[in-house]
Amino acid sequence: MEIPVIDLSQLEGENRSKTMALLHEACEKWGFFQVENHGLEKKLMDKVKQLVNAHYEENLKESFYESETAKGLVNKCDIDWESSFFIWHRPASNINDIHDLSENLREIMDEYITQLIQLAEQLSQLMSENLGLDRDYIKKTFSGAKGPSVGTKVAKYPECPRPELVRGLREHTDAGGIILLLQDERVPGLEFSKDGEWIKIPPSKNNTIFVNTGDQLEVLSNGRYKSTLHRVMAGKEGSRLSIATFYNPAGDAIISSAPEFSYPQNYKFQDYLKLYATTKFSDKGPRFEAMKKLANGHGSLGV
Repeated sequence: MEIPVIDLSQLEGENRSKTMALLHEACEKWGFFQVENHGLEKKLMDKVKQLVNAHYEENLKESFYESETAKGLVNKCDIDWESSFFIWHRPASNINDIHDLSENLREIMDEYITQLIQLAEQLSQLMSENLGLDRDYIKKTFSGAKGPSVGTKVAKYPECPRPELVRGLREHTDAGGIILLLQDERVPGLEFSKDGEWIKIPPSKNNTIFVNTGDQLEVLSNGRYKSTLHRVMAGKEGSRLSIATFYNPAGDAIISSAPEFSYPQNYKFQDYLKLYATTKFSDKGPRFEAMKKLANGHGSLGV
């Protein structure tokens, strides 16, 4: 299957309606797509990848292969073959608290995220428009007292001697809203589920950003925009880079879908995250049911 590609440069001309329709179909039927001509500087994207790869080689690679995860890979197991850390950007940044990050990487990452948030907000406006909502509906819904929450999972999926025993990252849907991925341009491994099949996502070429929609967009859109199951396969050849930025609701944002729809309503995103932390690799349906019961005062954070 050919993954949808959304060319944002087509929004300003006679192809706007066609481009909006392509985006709507991608969100409804796929839950993931690629974006080109998005406005991010290629030199900046390349520099982020270069510096993250250097950080892994200098500070994380040796400790990963010395870890219990790596040394204990003898039998098939439910663990993730990854080396990762998380950076918060909005509403407050923790980038200066992360050990061993170079000053250059901190500065380049901040610059990259500033541009990426503009893309995330543009996509949120386009999605809102396609759903027949006010253009700022998603952003306003995601905003707590200090605006939406934005963070980045920086991950490397190292070469694995026994990839048949483990996943790089186990099957899951994403908890939040709009996920924007800057990924490896050489090493594959990412797979998304569609129509009962696993679709291999090729390494990114030509400055594209890969986008997928999370659980909160599924709720907010009354189920029209699905969060899609995905995973990362471990591999023997090459160490795969993944820089995934999450444009999410704030922890105190109140999430609802249309009253006539059967999705959970009026819950705090931080409560959903507590449940997600223990059920990430399980089906999302019981999570939604648990949140409905919690919002109605008839349940607790257990599935």
